[in-house]
Amino acid sequence: MVIDTQLEKEIIQKRHFLHQHPEISDQEFTTTKFLTQELKKLGYRIITPSSLNTGVIAEIGKGQPIVGLRSDIDALPIEETTHLPFASQNTGVMHACGHDFHMAALLGAAVLLAAEKDSLGGTARLIFQPAEETHSGAQEVEAAGGIKDMDAIIGFHNKPDLNAGEIGILPGGLMAAVDQFKVVFHGIGTHAAMPQLGRDSILVLATTVSALQSIVSRSEDPQQSAVVSVTHIAGGNTWNVLPEEAWFEGTVRTFSKSARQTAQERFKEIVAGQAASFGVRASVEWIAGPDVVNNDEELTRIAADETKKHLKLVFPQPSNAGEDFSYFSQRVPSVFAFIGSNASSDWHHSDLKVDDAGLLPAAKWYYWVAKRFLREL
Repeated sequence: MVIDTQLEKEIIQKRHFLHQHPEISDQEFTTTKFLTQELKKLGYRIITPSSLNTGVIAEIGKGQPIVGLRSDIDALPIEETTHLPFASQNTGVMHACGHDFHMAALLGAAVLLAAEKDSLGGTARLIFQPAEETHSGAQEVEAAGGIKDMDAIIGFHNKPDLNAGEIGILPGGLMAAVDQFKVVFHGIGTHAAMPQLGRDSILVLATTVSALQSIVSRSEDPQQSAVVSVTHIAGGNTWNVLPEEAWFEGTVRTFSKSARQTAQERFKEIVAGQAASFGVRASVEWIAGPDVVNNDEELTRIAADETKKHLKLVFPQPSNAGEDFSYFSQRVPSVFAFIGSNASSDWHHSDLKVDDAGLLPAAKWYYWVAKRFLREL
């Protein structure tokens, strides 16, 4: 029998260790070694494919169904400012999105599942996935065969604005599809006092940034959520010269295939139209990121039913943030939840401090839902 107080103490210690030793995407070597050792101690079969340089895949139990439990493991290139006694020891790297919280919770679930390995009624497959922050890790896991033969997969992201012990679950889209763009305007440089001799890349950039806001306000269905954000602008290097080139980059977030397609089409039309009207040339780089994290309706119903037996179930607002768990959810029936971390600030902030009180509920949520799926699928 696993005693809750002892388990909570252990997973808090593990989170603190992981928080002290963060590693960026696809460089999670120390993390991988630590996780592998912990799972071996519990009797898990390590089945990590050799083609995965980092990350761990492990199983316990036998036969079908196979239910996956996923945690991401990478950190961000951010200098930590929390001043915690277990703050990052790696300069310029921090678990500023709470992936240490996710890993520790899944290790806690691993303990609970291992204690019942002979009566699971199927196979629990734990996936500690690399490189979520660069939106490549889920594809790496799938390409290596990590989700082969799975009947379902569950995962979560800590939610700073939910209290410890609160679990947010919704059917359908929970996190947005993410696209990235970069636009370069190629004009003709000239002296700032003689603009008629050039083609002003700065002016077309400015009018284009404003015009792009019409995508959401006039091209998308008002009932559909969409965001277009220009986040980085550059052009010129002195005060009295109109530069030959100017560029900007940013992101688009949507919740449906139609909204995503409309945003891309209108974006390119607006850029081309603005460039033509000012007599400059435009090049557009469009980088497709993760799709919508889409929760299976029936599995969501089962997961919500099991959750409310043990914890406080809430119905959260979908998030415009992206998550490459979507790569799994587009291929395997899945449920992705928000789990309360009662944090000091939001994701990707240098002072993010999650509440350790949320760890045990998160670990047991993994366990409870996995057991229910193994019993009913």
